[in-house]
Amino acid sequence: MQHHLFQQVSGAPFLVTDFDGTIARRDFYDMVRQELMPPGTPDFWGMFLAGELTHFQALYEIFIRIRQSEAEVLALVARMEVDPAFGPAVHRLQAAGWQVVVASAGCAWYIKRLLAEAGVSVTLHANPGTFVEGQGLIMRLPEDSPYFKPSTGINKAALMADMLARHPVVAFAGDGPPDLPPALMVPPERRFARAWLADALRDRGEGYHPFESWDEIAECLLAGE
Repeated sequence: MQHHLFQQVSGAPFLVTDFDGTIARRDFYDMVRQELMPPGTPDFWGMFLAGELTHFQALYEIFIRIRQSEAEVLALVARMEVDPAFGPAVHRLQAAGWQVVVASAGCAWYIKRLLAEAGVSVTLHANPGTFVEGQGLIMRLPEDSPYFKPSTGINKAALMADMLARHPVVAFAGDGPPDLPPALMVPPERRFARAWLADALRDRGEGYHPFESWDEIAECLLAGE
């Protein structure tokens, strides 16, 4: 899904960021696995980690097994713990000329809601989806996206290449496996990581900024570090 909530301005630096685990502290798919799955559900995430399913396939299979009501699932979304510093950080960066782009291998169905609640106007690239009671959250591949990739839906590396072609200054923030290729496309001083991504970068001897709050990302970029 290519969801434009504001008009991009050419000639401005970009911050590309993941959503689950990066803007929101908790991952939607993991909360669904732990709290909503019926007994006996196969370990689709384990199948992804073992290379038996793509990232998209694993999330798709998890999401379509949701049998709770939409209200119950939205209550779960409300507990994803979006960083309270995220909205103010985005506003500060945008006021300084930065463009903020959210790129996610998750589903736009919940991401759009949480971005709206955070009061931010950003560009979102994520997998579209529709919630249907009795059928779960039906996530679709964004085949019309310029950054389409069958295994994840959104090809974050292709998006990063596009941003780098538009402006030499691009930053990236992420936390999971799909975030490693795009993170390696920017210099360490503009690379923000936590959790799995931080470990993977450290294992490769790659530098990065660890962060706990979006205040730290904004401060670092605005200071030009």
